[in-house]
Amino acid sequence: MTENKLPEPWLRGALGEVPPVQRAVLHALQLAKEDCLRWCGNLSDEQINARPHGLVSVAFHVRHISRSIDRLLTYAEGKVLTDKQLALLKTETEGGANRELLFSELDGAIRDGTVRIRAFNPEQLGELRAVGKRGLPTTVAGLLIHVADHTQRHVGQAITTAKLVSAQHVIS
Repeated sequence: MTENKLPEPWLRGALGEVPPVQRAVLHALQLAKEDCLRWCGNLSDEQINARPHGLVSVAFHVRHISRSIDRLLTYAEGKVLTDKQLALLKTETEGGANRELLFSELDGAIRDGTVRIRAFNPEQLGELRAVGKRGLPTTVAGLLIHVADHTQRHVGQAITTAKLVSAQHVIS
């Protein structure tokens, strides 16, 4: 773990050209990436896949972050999930993750998500969207904001699990 001397992304004065809602989501994704790398990036493959006290692994949380960004943005774009997205959803809890591939997937998801989030026009934020098989109602803004808060929730869980795994490793 390295000490981050920079203020959080939202305090860096960056992305001033991006509309406020999208900017906040992009800042949350940047912070998520930085925090995941800071707290989980140096774990071994064994630690990434560990399930201390029966908790789900760090690998699950990182995979889920990456893939849920894609799914939520698909709904925000007014599309339905593809067979590939649904198949990947079913593999999120699998063990045997490789740290390099896991963080490469996260990096790609955030890069792709950034492009997709920037593509929304602020005038679209109030547009209605349907989520999931049941077509639950929300808006584009609701989905974009959920990308941020859902991502941050899983980052926190990944960090907590990483700390437990690291503490067990020290004790062993």
